[in-house]
This record gives sequence, C-alpha cells and structure tokens, in this order.
Amino acid sequence: MENIHKTSARQLTIIGIMSAFLCISGPFSIPIGIVPISLTNLAIYLTIYIIGKKEGTISYLIYLLIGVVGLPVFAGFSGGFTKLAGPTGGYLIGFAFMAFISGIFIDKFPNKIFMCFLGMLIGTIVTYTLGTIWLAYVVHLPFNKALTIGVLPFIPGDLAKMIIASLAGPQIRKRIKSAGLY
Repeated sequence: MENIHKTSARQLTIIGIMSAFLCISGPFSIPIGIVPISLTNLAIYLTIYIIGKKEGTISYLIYLLIGVVGLPVFAGFSGGFTKLAGPTGGYLIGFAFMAFISGIFIDKFPNKIFMCFLGMLIGTIVTYTLGTIWLAYVVHLPFNKALTIGVLPFIPGDLAKMIIASLAGPQIRKRIKSAGLY
C-alpha cells in the first residue's frame, strides 16, 4: 500500500496565515506607471523562508485566487480577473514561478545566503520575463519598451528586497521554529 502524505491541520493553518500575510502586504504599492512598485515579492520571499517551497507556493496561489475572484488584495487595493488579464497579469502569474524557484534554493540551501539570494534572483528574472512578455502583448509594445517600463525601474528595489529577505528570512524562520510554531 502506498504511503500518502496528508496535509496536517497545522500546515493548513500556516498556509492560511501566510496567504493572509500576502493579502495584507500585496495591496501596498507605489504607482509609478502601468506597473506599480509593491511589497508582493518581498512577502513571497519571506513566506518561502518561513514555510518552504511547497507550502509557500500554495500560499501564493491562494492569494492569487483570492485576488482573481475580486477581493482587493493586489497592488493598489485592486482585484478581479481583469487584473490577471491586464498589463500586470504576467507578473502575477510569474510570482508563482518565483515562489517555486526561490523555494527550491531556500529549501536546499537554508543557511547559504548567496545560494538563497541566487534562487530569488533566478525566480525574479523568470517573473520579469513572463511579466514583460505579457505587458508587451497586452499594451502592444515592443519587448524592449515593455522591459523599460516593467523591469528596469524595479531592479534596485527588488535587489534590496532580496537582500532584506536573505538577511531577515533565516532569522524569522529560526525564531518561528524555536518557538515551535512550525
């Protein structure tokens, strides 16, 4: 007989808590054009550090679903399917890949800041790529123009968020585990 892994009530609770954390963090943004600066990626990085790749990615997907059904959890307190179909939809989808890719590195190398940072960087590049392709398609821009609008202004801030997550994430994870919360 096959051993089937079941999700415990504790795991479901922490997934729900981290989804709520994403819902609280995601709407805070600074509009700078079509694509706003938001805290979503920082919240995702920290979520992955705290609960790992699998549960962290599930938390993000729940957040995405909550936003798609219309609750105002996306940047600028917006929500609905139109956000997914709109200019920033590729970034919203890309964040799921960012969570998963970052999680691979963070789970495999939890005490190696450089490797965790590298995972976040690769995940962010995938998000940038998907987001830029979608932005170019929806707004009818050449790829390089979409890159100028949707990526270049965000690189310094996103690098800072990765550094913050690389430094704070392991400390938060350690404290949560030592408290027996996860």
